[in-house]
Amino acid sequence: MKLFVSEGNPHCLKVLAALEVCGVQCDVQYVNHEEKVVPFLSRPALPALLLPSGQHLFSSNAICRYLFEVNGQDSSELCNQWLEWEATELQPALLEALHITVVQGKGSEVPKVLQGPLNYLDQSLSKGNTTYLTGKAVSVADVVLWAALYPILSDSSLALGECKCVKTWFDRGAVMHSFQSAAQKVLQGKGLQGMKSFMQRQPAPRSSQCRDTQQCNSNPAEGDEGERVVSEAEMEAAALTWSKGLNIGPSTIDRQHPILPQEGKRNLLVTSALPYVNNVPHLGNIIGCVLSADVFSRYGRLREWNMLFVCGTDEYGTATENKAREEGLTPQQICDKYHAIHSSIYKWFQIDFDYFGRTTTEKQTEIAQDIFWRLHKHDFLVEDTVEQLRCESCQRFLADRFVEGICPHCTYPEARGDQCDKCGRLINAVELREPQCKVCRQTPVIRSSKHLFLDLPKLETQLEQWLDKSTSTGDWTANAKQITRSWLRDGLKPRCITRDLKWGTPVPHPDFKEKVFYVWFDAPIGYLSITANYTDKWEKWWKNPDEVELYNFMAKDNVPFHSVVFPCSLLGAQDNYTLVGHLVATEYLNYEDTKFSKSRGVGVFGDMAKDTNIPSDVWRFYLLYVRPEGQDSAFSWADMATKNNSELLNNLGNFINRAGMFVTKFFDGCVPVMELQQEDKKLLALVGWELQQYIQLMDKVKIRDALKHILNISRHGNQYIQVNEPWKKIKGEDAERLRAGTVTGVSVNIACLLSVMLFPYMPTVSQTIRDQLNAPLSIISTMLQGNGTFVCALSAGHRVGTVSPLFQKLEMDQIEALKKRFGGQQTTAQKAASTQSAAVPAPATATAAAAAEVAPVNGVDPEKAKQLTQAVAEQGDKVRALKTQKADKAVITAEVTKLLDLKKQLALAEGKSPEPAPQKGKKK
Repeated sequence: MKLFVSEGNPHCLKVLAALEVCGVQCDVQYVNHEEKVVPFLSRPALPALLLPSGQHLFSSNAICRYLFEVNGQDSSELCNQWLEWEATELQPALLEALHITVVQGKGSEVPKVLQGPLNYLDQSLSKGNTTYLTGKAVSVADVVLWAALYPILSDSSLALGECKCVKTWFDRGAVMHSFQSAAQKVLQGKGLQGMKSFMQRQPAPRSSQCRDTQQCNSNPAEGDEGERVVSEAEMEAAALTWSKGLNIGPSTIDRQHPILPQEGKRNLLVTSALPYVNNVPHLGNIIGCVLSADVFSRYGRLREWNMLFVCGTDEYGTATENKAREEGLTPQQICDKYHAIHSSIYKWFQIDFDYFGRTTTEKQTEIAQDIFWRLHKHDFLVEDTVEQLRCESCQRFLADRFVEGICPHCTYPEARGDQCDKCGRLINAVELREPQCKVCRQTPVIRSSKHLFLDLPKLETQLEQWLDKSTSTGDWTANAKQITRSWLRDGLKPRCITRDLKWGTPVPHPDFKEKVFYVWFDAPIGYLSITANYTDKWEKWWKNPDEVELYNFMAKDNVPFHSVVFPCSLLGAQDNYTLVGHLVATEYLNYEDTKFSKSRGVGVFGDMAKDTNIPSDVWRFYLLYVRPEGQDSAFSWADMATKNNSELLNNLGNFINRAGMFVTKFFDGCVPVMELQQEDKKLLALVGWELQQYIQLMDKVKIRDALKHILNISRHGNQYIQVNEPWKKIKGEDAERLRAGTVTGVSVNIACLLSVMLFPYMPTVSQTIRDQLNAPLSIISTMLQGNGTFVCALSAGHRVGTVSPLFQKLEMDQIEALKKRFGGQQTTAQKAASTQSAAVPAPATATAAAAAEVAPVNGVDPEKAKQLTQAVAEQGDKVRALKTQKADKAVITAEVTKLLDLKKQLALAEGKSPEPAPQKGKKK
């Protein structure tokens, strides 16, 4: 064997370290960075390993794995998972970090780039509780990750934060001779500067904000290579398909209810995570669950799959009780009120559920209790006494999400009682440091209570067997697989399924009759009960795993409950339940550069979108354009305007409008005769290829990636029109007039295809295009069949309807006004301050008492007090966070001053005399 490496190449550090660790005999040859040692590659590829068979390996990870296998150490599944993570997640971030520090000299920016991967590695090491990544011995995963991180972690000038487990693991490798020797050979004792020559030859990597197509809000087509080369055979095949015309088949996509599985058809059951009833969904909630599921369901119906799309409001739990108390209503009244709000919002966003139900139903109680008794019968439930936090001020046990405190693992100051949003670790509420009740901000006390647990360890083997099959055959997003693996890697623990609440599905066991089911046991059963309220034949969907495919759509925080907890409940019930085969999870959508916050007035919430006078289809388009498929993404007003004006108005809308207007203006509203030339056939082949890519991606639920192929088609069409200039040729001789007719006819047929492809994304626009073109209904049953069929749907003589523009420009002054309106400038505190005079205590006269129903008594303003209580809580959180982060003293002092001012305003709103802030004196 011969190994080709180059000095200063970080990838070569991996293979030399692996070679040293394994002790395999191999000739090592140093070459320059530009040398091509793999004969069939057009570009340099180092490192490269020439095998005795004459074949080459030129992936550093593959070479490392091969060397370990030659040494008799096969890679475990866990090892392979780490190698996959290193290649897909860590390596892109590392290359960016190296470019920033070595080429640009901006070492201070490196921690921001590597924070995510290093935190994940740190969490995994702390959870694994092993010496190395996969056990007690060094594996190929340790070598690859150690060597990848060596240039960065060995540089003391880079402050990379407190990742203690990573540091301990890295230091363990750093003292090994094999690692030191490999580093010396590659870096020549120069550290990061030893890679400068290599890094300067590399193209600048995409930033972490734009690396993933889901993270960057730029044009999805940007970065694509030049126009695809089309062969003669492809052109002729495209022309032949074009000539076949429309199918004579179903002419409508209307559904007949109830929809039930059909033998011989692909039966898909689609659910989106049940939204909490007690709040108004924001844009992130909408794209993460219901909108994504709606797009896929609409697409599936176009494909003539047998689809059932169900959802509903999740209505039980502490959150509902607290909301009811806040608004002075009963829990049921709160559920009725907000269920109607949710329904209205989703209707405006054109979410086309087959049934939108709710969990506060008799069917929910019936099915949940049946599953409970089956788990009990099969001995999958255990009893235990639990220490819980109880708020004496609120006189109730606190649900996990109503406790906040400092994470015991990473010291994040706003960790919830069930999970830390920063490090992702699961938490028992009693483990939180400095816990607070989120309702009243008092410190809760610990009390004991007897509860029932689902025995997850007993179900772990069954779960893993099912997961192996489901994740290998179904479409699970990478984050869903990763989150599920992390749970299993730690080993499952019994999970509590009961709670000390009143508002919930009652536990039927006589020893626990005062308790209700915990929402995470109960809520997913809502999918079943909602279907049961839709049709009494619900079991044909939910107890039919051989004929039904289940798709779950959700944000990533819901993954463990859909991939572990709920499947275990159904497996343990042993009643032939349909389990999820495709788990589609998004990352988070942020608002501009911050988080959505109803209390701070930051972000667009579902009930506000329609008040912007921007059509719901435009909202749908932009949310799907920035859908956080691989990493968090952000909603941006400026970007939304740009995408509307460039992609919708100037690209898509411009092409479709021009095509239709040419028919109306030049050919009296009738599609002209078309005689295809090679240029036309080439366009048909390009469009056909884009259609095929669209179908392949949509089949795999790559919703955002598929959208770029729609926009690519209209780009092809615009270019085709510009090159051929039919508005000029129509004035020429017969041959030129014929050419103008062909270009117009082909273009208007492409517009017809686009109307079908757009339907899942922009249903109203899709219908408008079909109406304007007077398109036959059978286009729906033709275009998306098989791998995609682009046919001539509007033949010569077809009369179009009235053509008009599809989109309007979003002006910057309009966008700036909206940005200001939803940017939180008018905060709760400012609102309160602007009306502070109304809160000044007044004499308790008879006149004032008589006016009690219409004005605050004694200066008391309950609504304002409620707003200010929230503002004080948030400002207090901010101050605590700054102190935890050891921020600059001046910054902390300024924020403390704001907090004290808010407390004064709160005292006034509550009719109290604001106490002066205590003066701190120096100790003598």
